[in-house]
Amino acid sequence: MGIAKELFGILPEGRKVYIFTLKNHNGMTVKVSSFGAALVALIVPDKYGEFEDIVLGYDNLQGYLEGKFFFGATIGRNANRIRNSRIKINNKVYILNKNEGENQLHGGVKGFDKMLWLPKTYMDNEKNQCIEFSYLSRDGEEGYPGNLNVKVVYTIFDNNTLKIDYSAISDKDTLVNMTNHTYFNLSGYASDSILKHKVMINSDKFTANDKNSIPTGEIRSVKGTPMDFTALTSIDKNMDSSYDQIIFGNGYDHNWILNKSKNKIEKAAEVFDSYSGRFMELYTTEPGMQFYTGNYINEFHNCKNNASYGKNSGLCLETQYFPDGLNHENFPSPILKSGKRYKQTTIYKFSIR
Repeated sequence: MGIAKELFGILPEGRKVYIFTLKNHNGMTVKVSSFGAALVALIVPDKYGEFEDIVLGYDNLQGYLEGKFFFGATIGRNANRIRNSRIKINNKVYILNKNEGENQLHGGVKGFDKMLWLPKTYMDNEKNQCIEFSYLSRDGEEGYPGNLNVKVVYTIFDNNTLKIDYSAISDKDTLVNMTNHTYFNLSGYASDSILKHKVMINSDKFTANDKNSIPTGEIRSVKGTPMDFTALTSIDKNMDSSYDQIIFGNGYDHNWILNKSKNKIEKAAEVFDSYSGRFMELYTTEPGMQFYTGNYINEFHNCKNNASYGKNSGLCLETQYFPDGLNHENFPSPILKSGKRYKQTTIYKFSIR
């Protein structure tokens, strides 16, 4: 069973974009695009054995070219927000490209999500299907220092697991903090809302945000707040809360500090949809995870099979260093030293309950 390849479209400058299809022996199917190294479809069974695509996305390349919501994309160099689009590395200030007011979001005006990646398909030693995407981010791109060679590898396993491995190496000290921005709806991509999904986040603390959804530097306990997902909790339970963080984000759009060992792959979250019976577990090496409930989705063009995506149509679980991490001494540093290798692994495991 080989990896299928099909033409997805042609970029304005003439370069071809392909979709690659990975499939395991149980029928789980993963489709990824060389544009944005993006996850464009993830097809898994429900409790009745019916297969359905559970990620939001577009029917055509034009949607990904024009889209503003990062559906399925690989995010880099930096996931999340940087206040005032300024970072300091080795006492030198770098002014980054702004794309959200005065701030930078998800890598800038043209981040990794809008780049064409070089694909390579192969089977690993256990005969699992893999696809590797590579990209050279040049020195100065979006304001970041260093020529950065990046690789993202998707691997599908027969236990209905998808693994994403990230690696990067730079010729200058730089900032690297990558993630994947898939929007999940375990009821199916065309279902209305994820508000009845139940979520568990393995975290006792989160980084409090200001009104622009950027951390202030304050670390708060989740105990006694709407941010407590230490047990499976319905998303809609506290969405109408007057808690400042819910008001600032128009819902959930926050970084949770994960209860885990440094650089070890450990469970970060669970998501359960009683309607379909689908249960997703997420494991990661990263210290933080942004839980976003799609509070600003407003996409009605080029969507899959004429679907419409509005507020809360999907949820994101973005494994990462903490947002604006370089501007807070009490946060883990996202600096990658010249010649050292950045590594990140995130795993999504699907089952039925």
